[in-house]
Amino acid sequence: MKLVVRVKLLPTPIEAAALEATLHACNEAATWAASVAFETEARRPLELRKHTYAEIRVRWQLGAQAAQHASKKTCDAYTTLKANLRNGRYGRPGTKRHTRASGKPVAFRPQAAQPYDDRLLSWQHEQQTVSIWSTAGRLKGVAFTGQGGQLAVLAGHRQGESDLVCQGGKWFLIATCEIPEAAPNAHPAGFLGVDLGIVNIAATSDGARHCGRRINRKREQDRQLRSKLQKKQTKSARRRAKKYAGKEARRNKDINHKISKRIVAGAERTGRGIALEDLKGIRERARLRKPQRVKIHSWPFAQLGAFIAYKAKRAGVPAVSVDPAYTSQECSQCHHTARGNRPAQAYFACRVCGFVDHADHNASHNIAHRGWMAWVCGARSTAPELTLIA
Repeated sequence: MKLVVRVKLLPTPIEAAALEATLHACNEAATWAASVAFETEARRPLELRKHTYAEIRVRWQLGAQAAQHASKKTCDAYTTLKANLRNGRYGRPGTKRHTRASGKPVAFRPQAAQPYDDRLLSWQHEQQTVSIWSTAGRLKGVAFTGQGGQLAVLAGHRQGESDLVCQGGKWFLIATCEIPEAAPNAHPAGFLGVDLGIVNIAATSDGARHCGRRINRKREQDRQLRSKLQKKQTKSARRRAKKYAGKEARRNKDINHKISKRIVAGAERTGRGIALEDLKGIRERARLRKPQRVKIHSWPFAQLGAFIAYKAKRAGVPAVSVDPAYTSQECSQCHHTARGNRPAQAYFACRVCGFVDHADHNASHNIAHRGWMAWVCGARSTAPELTLIA
C-alpha cells in the first residue's frame, strides 16, 4: 500500500537560494523540452532524450540524472494531459478550452515540483538531515523535520523518488512509502453506512453526525469572502484570494482527516466494514437549487472518500462503494421508497410503516444494508489508495 509522506526542510538562506535556483533551472529545461516534444511529437522518455539531453546538459548545466528527469517529467505531463483530454477534463473536443489545452506545449511553473532519485538525494534519518543535489553543488546536512509517526514511516518504508517543492516560501520533500497492509477482515460483522451530504458532511448508521453549526458557518463565511474578492478584480484581491484559498483547503483537509479517522476507528473497533456512497458523476446528475450547488461544490467529498479508503485498507477494514440512488427516500425498516417520505431536509417519516428518523441517519442505514449486499455478492470496490499524510 502506497502512502505519501511530506517532511519540511529547514535550509539556511544560502541553501534555500541554491534550491530555488535549481528548481528554476530544472523547470526551464523541462519547459523547453516540452516545446521540443510538441514540435517533434516525441512523447516517450527515450525518444525525447535523443532530442534534448545534450542541449539541457550544456545550456542549463544540469547533471546527467537531472537532465534525464527533465525529459521524463515532460513525458509524464503529456501523458497526464492526454488522459485529461480523453476524460473530458477540458470539455468536449472543439471547444475553446479543449483547443487551448491541446494546441500549445506544456509549460512548468518556475517552482514546480522536481523529482529526486537516490542518486540525487540521500537521507540520514538518525541525524534528520539530507544530502541533496543542486546546481550550486551538493548540499550536505540540510535539516528536515516532521511528526514522529511520519518520520518513522519514512525511515522504515520509503521507496522510489521524492519530490522537492516550495510552497509559500517553505521547502518540503514529498516521499513515497510502501507500507504493509493489515490482514483484511474477511468476515465483517455487518457494515457501517456513511451518508455524505451538504448540511452534515458525513452521517453514520451509528447515529453520529460529523459536521456541526460551527463548520457550516465557517463554510458560509468562506463563500462570502471568496465572492467578495472575486468581484473586486484587483491585484491585491487576487493575491488575498489565492492566499485564503490555500488556508481554506488546508482546513477542509484537516476536517476530512479527522472525520475519516473517527469513522474507520468505529468500524475497526466493532469488527465491521464501511459502506460509502459512490458519488462519481454526482455533479452532473444532481438537480439542486443554486445555493445548494455552491455548497456541494465547496467541499472535497472525493478527498474524504479517499481518506476513508486508505485508512480502512491500512487497518484491514473492508470498504465498498454502493449506488446512492433513492437512499434518502427509502425507508430503512420496510424499504418503501417514495418522495413524500422525506417532507423536510432533516426529517424522514415513512408513509407506509410510520417509521420516523433523522433523514441522514435513515439514509446511512440504507447504505449500510446495500454495503452488506454488495459484500455478499462480491463487489468489493474501494476508493483510490493514494493520499497525503498531513
